[in-house]
Amino acid sequence: MYSFFKRFFDLIVSLTLFLVILPFMIPIVLILLLTGEHYVFYRQKRIGFKNRYFYILKFATMLKNSPNMGTGLITVRNDPRLLPIGGFLRMTKINELPQIINVIKGDMSLVGPRPLVDKTFNAYPEAVRSRVYDSVPGITGIGSIIFRDEEQLLTNTKMDRVEYYERVIAPYKGELEMWYNRHKSLRVDFWIIFLTAWSIINPSTKLPHKVFKNLPQRTFADIAQTRPVLNAADPKKRSVHS
Repeated sequence: MYSFFKRFFDLIVSLTLFLVILPFMIPIVLILLLTGEHYVFYRQKRIGFKNRYFYILKFATMLKNSPNMGTGLITVRNDPRLLPIGGFLRMTKINELPQIINVIKGDMSLVGPRPLVDKTFNAYPEAVRSRVYDSVPGITGIGSIIFRDEEQLLTNTKMDRVEYYERVIAPYKGELEMWYNRHKSLRVDFWIIFLTAWSIINPSTKLPHKVFKNLPQRTFADIAQTRPVLNAADPKKRSVHS
């Protein structure tokens, strides 16, 4: 029953949003066509429901060859590979809006674990890889909210960035996505949508841990040094893309 109502909600909201935001997307399309490398959309192979592949759609924010440049799949704050308006699109999450088409097609949901490329997916522990996509992947999710400032974490860390992602971020993010699998409901989905919007307006918000008091907790010394307020549930407990 939950799956039926979730899909119904996804379709109604996505179709409505698509019609509402279409006029606002036209200026973005024109700017992308006239700047940078003159391409608008970015398609990438991602792992989806039941670990089946699909192609995710986003507004282009980085150079076409960026996966083979610099830090590869790891993006940092003010990354030199960003297109002229790429940083703004990423900061405001506007680059994610074309995924509404993925939702309409049924490849994605509005809420769910974020779909990953093979390399970052393989950073998850085996127990997570085998079950995380029992849920349809989402445009947003609890992992995206908690790691809303992931680029800043990767920028500030004193560790190798790839190692930091694999040893610090991926294990905790996997726990968060599995938490969603265990607790998913329409109520949880509505809260995650609200918290996503709220965290864009107020990036330092403590609300996610107040709403979901049983979220997994993690303490990492390196994160305490880079951004000690990330885990907003308890100032004594510090938590550690998409």
